[in-house]
Amino acid sequence: MKWETLVQSLFDTQHSITEQNLFLQGNAEFDGQTLAVIGTTEHAPIGVALALTQAQAVLDIIKNHPGRSLLLLIDTQGQQLRRRDELLGINRAMAHLGMCLDLARRKGHKVIGLVYDQALSGGFITSGLIADACYAVPEAEIRVMRIPAMARVTKLPEAMLEELAQSNPVFAPGVGNYVAMGGIESVWESSSPEQLRASLRAALAQSNNQDRRASEGAERGGRRLAAQIIEQVLQAS
Repeated sequence: MKWETLVQSLFDTQHSITEQNLFLQGNAEFDGQTLAVIGTTEHAPIGVALALTQAQAVLDIIKNHPGRSLLLLIDTQGQQLRRRDELLGINRAMAHLGMCLDLARRKGHKVIGLVYDQALSGGFITSGLIADACYAVPEAEIRVMRIPAMARVTKLPEAMLEELAQSNPVFAPGVGNYVAMGGIESVWESSSPEQLRASLRAALAQSNNQDRRASEGAERGGRRLAAQIIEQVLQAS
């Protein structure tokens, strides 16, 4: 889905969202409230510059618009695989972006992620997976890495990983598997503007006082032990 189509469906003409160098930014009017919107497009690789641009936008929202809800529009191929970005500290730049989003949440901003096209690896981890809740449209593509790449990294046969992917969502790409793991709260039906708007309305109304990813992963059978281990760690501390 193109970002222009998504924004048109959600906000009609009631927005000021623009794109510059794969970065989306602007405001939108929805049900009588103003939303801040930032994001990426065209399968953007997240390098140092783009990570810091997004982080600065989040800090500006915190400073200038206390409490304003923030919608993250996600379309990324993951971190920029360039020597220059590695030397400049891409890991720290992406961590900074994640911490800025966490700060926004702790300052009372509702942060909602929406994967409208592609979400891969670190570019997704430091955006949608740090939001209060992350959603996706049915046609979105979500994964950490493809199974052939996973086989090269783990030194395990592709056939073994393919078999594991049939029964364990952790090994498998796809929106449905991320719903099962609790990483994606739910899928927004995108066949009509009315359905998309109803989904956004419900997401904005949902409380952000508690992170339910691990418990939902246990309930849905995608992450059976995470919630239990987290609880044991909290009790031990």
